[in-house]
Amino acid sequence: MEIISLVIMTVVLGYIFTGYIIKDHLSSGFSWDGLKFAMIVAAPAVVFHELGHKFVAMALGHSATFFVYWWGLGLALVLKLISSPLLILAPAYVSIPAGVPAWDGMWIAFAGPLVNLALFGISALVLKYKKKMSQKEFLGWTISKKLNIFLFIFNMIPLPPLDGSHVLSNLLSLF
Repeated sequence: MEIISLVIMTVVLGYIFTGYIIKDHLSSGFSWDGLKFAMIVAAPAVVFHELGHKFVAMALGHSATFFVYWWGLGLALVLKLISSPLLILAPAYVSIPAGVPAWDGMWIAFAGPLVNLALFGISALVLKYKKKMSQKEFLGWTISKKLNIFLFIFNMIPLPPLDGSHVLSNLLSLF
């Protein structure tokens, strides 16, 4: 079920980001190329963020299950459908049982933003060192860089329910 949820979320995220990423002034309708581009550029930032939480939890010996947060994904979809300039995105979460030690909880919470920081770094390195790329490829890497640093900074804000609040509360409980 997790794989099906990931695929659905990826396609919906692609649709949501279509138009936010590239405004095609020549076409007012849906574009399969735009959907594909948005899925390739935007979905990894969200999907890999959540998988970071899941795989770190599992590596630390805890069960972890990925869930699509249908209300959050639906809200983003509705905002897209009404052409809202505002994008609120809370499409998924990873459920971890209670009783996780604070040290583990801190690393599990930090794993998602850390993935975004790594994706930002990869994007920045590609932009810096790759000598030749198409305009579309340049745009994709630039958007990936900006989106991932935004998600890192935003998710590290220490306010619930953001990851930063879980990192901070687990860190403080160690002392």
